[in-house]
Amino acid sequence: MFNKKAVDLHRIILALGIILILSACTSFRFPGVHRITIQQGNVVTQKMINQLKPGMTKGQIKFILGNPIVDDSFDRQRWDYIYTIQIGASPVLRKTLALYFVKDRLSYFEGHFIPTEEAATLGKSGTD
Repeated sequence: MFNKKAVDLHRIILALGIILILSACTSFRFPGVHRITIQQGNVVTQKMINQLKPGMTKGQIKFILGNPIVDDSFDRQRWDYIYTIQIGASPVLRKTLALYFVKDRLSYFEGHFIPTEEAATLGKSGTD
């Protein structure tokens, strides 16, 4: 009924299809293949956070942290700094910092960072 060449051709096409489908899956990884480090956004360090003080102008903040990554035209009194990094095949690490202004002066900030003085205070109160 079917000749041998047609069956062999059918198997080859099926095998190529499976290989193409598997190569399209992001969870399928070839062992030993190097994965690059991907960084996006603003790098914010603890040293930068320690320089932030209430009452600073937007110009002073830009000098310390750079331009905010998110420019919200609906809320000009909030700046967002977002940083993500993925090293190789590890999960994505995401850090955020939101600064809030009142009359164009820094009021407070929140996110994954706190000033060193506050961290020291929290550490002391936790040991009492």
